[in-house]
Amino acid sequence: MRVSIQLRCTECNEENYLSSKNKKNNPERIEKMKFCPRCNKQTLHREKR
Repeated sequence: MRVSIQLRCTECNEENYLSSKNKKNNPERIEKMKFCPRCNKQTLHREKR
């Protein structure tokens, strides 16, 4: 039931992180604050579709 997802920076649109989620418990997109090396700061990363 767990699937791998890619997290994309909302500012520069670079795909930086891999994560996993349970589709049954979290059917919506995941959003996390993560460090973006391209922006050189913490930004909001959203699940890529």
